[in-house]
Amino acid sequence: MNILFAVPEATPFAKTGGLADVAGALPSALAERGHRVHLFLPLYREIQEQGLKLNEITTVTVPLGTTQVSGSIIKVSSGHPNLSISLIRQDDFFDRPFLYGPPEKEYPDNGIRFIFFCRAILEAVAALDLEIDIYHAHDWQTALIPVYLKTLYKDRPRYQGGSLFTIHNLGYQGIQDKKLMPITGLGWEEFTFERLEFFDRLNLLKGGLVYADALNTVSRAYSREILQAEFGFGLEPVLQQRRKDLYGILNGVDYQEWNPADDPFISNHFRLGRMTGKKSCKKKLTAAFNLPDKNRLPLIGMVSRLVTQKGFDLILPLLKKVNEFRAQFIFLGTGEPEIEEGLTSLAHQHPTQIAFRRGYDNRLAHLIEAGADIFLMPSHYEPCGLNQMYSLRYGTVPLVRAVGGLDDSITSFDRENLSGNGFKFSAYTTAALEEALNEALQLYQEPRLWNKLRQNGMRNDFSWSQSAVKYEELYEKIKKSVSK
Repeated sequence: MNILFAVPEATPFAKTGGLADVAGALPSALAERGHRVHLFLPLYREIQEQGLKLNEITTVTVPLGTTQVSGSIIKVSSGHPNLSISLIRQDDFFDRPFLYGPPEKEYPDNGIRFIFFCRAILEAVAALDLEIDIYHAHDWQTALIPVYLKTLYKDRPRYQGGSLFTIHNLGYQGIQDKKLMPITGLGWEEFTFERLEFFDRLNLLKGGLVYADALNTVSRAYSREILQAEFGFGLEPVLQQRRKDLYGILNGVDYQEWNPADDPFISNHFRLGRMTGKKSCKKKLTAAFNLPDKNRLPLIGMVSRLVTQKGFDLILPLLKKVNEFRAQFIFLGTGEPEIEEGLTSLAHQHPTQIAFRRGYDNRLAHLIEAGADIFLMPSHYEPCGLNQMYSLRYGTVPLVRAVGGLDDSITSFDRENLSGNGFKFSAYTTAALEEALNEALQLYQEPRLWNKLRQNGMRNDFSWSQSAVKYEELYEKIKKSVSK
């Protein structure tokens, strides 16, 4: 099949979250399976600064209301004959210090930027003479592609392929002022409750939900959860109407990047059966965060955006009584100022038990996965989550809330059957988190059981090769339905 992958970010080029990891790994996995994949993303400033060889192939012109805006199609090497990577260059829109805006803000013209991006991709299909079977769009930034395929481009022969829209996080919807409707090129007949209107505003993500031939989320559990008001963010009626077209496919892990046996970001490698290196990683991790080396105490790590969604309204109250726990805690991330301030204050109050580093450092993220004993993910909601799966491979036991991909990938440890790979709790309360944490700390004091738990996790396989097969099957289903 010929598959077009439209994404706002992808590793190793540009990343703010897990979507970039998916966009960096899934196209490669599909290419390995013999499909021809065309990956499109914007040419951001941070990509231009990477020193890549950028080859301009052609230009496209996009109508934005009454204005015509030009952009360039830039090719970069993918390293795989079946994978083509194209960058959309439009410096007024994408040559900026941030992808979407500075922390906790958005560029006010994000709607216009990504309307242009969607149209530019579709114009590139013609300019590059591509024949596409499946248009695979991701999140609100590319949600207009399925809309355009059923409206402005529906009668053009080149655009008869099917479309799949993947929801990575329903909480981000690209809601815009309705005055952008003329900029989209769509008529006002599209601005209705059944289509793009959302409380008298333009909801770009809703367009993808309404118009794509099929929808999917990044875990089975999340595909069920978003049908409910608690997780639907006002779009649950739309999703309920499209229930028969909604699928859940758990994200995979790139084990070439996340593997303790040859991880370039750690100096002490280890694997199942040879775990000495993990002890050395733990020692280096505590030193890196200026915590005293207390090897007998479990070390609990967390790498995360510091936002309420990730469970910090449970974590901060828990840490206020950290003296009650025989454990140390390490946090790495950036986000909401009140959470950053809370962690900073707690780290100052308890310098031997809590450490916090503001920002993101890939080397430290890998070291936390390798050196921690427990990885904390008590999310309010979590469409998929990847860190829990990274943690399993590194022998770091996940402690998670039973939502979304966390629920799909983590099974509570069973003392009798010696089965399971982590700890889970259900109620979104600090008390439930504390109970699960105490259970984990108790098991840590039983080395035989703890080692079995770690071994169970390290044997799990969440590679992209498995997820790619499921996407392939879904593409085939869409292709057949469109050809009828």
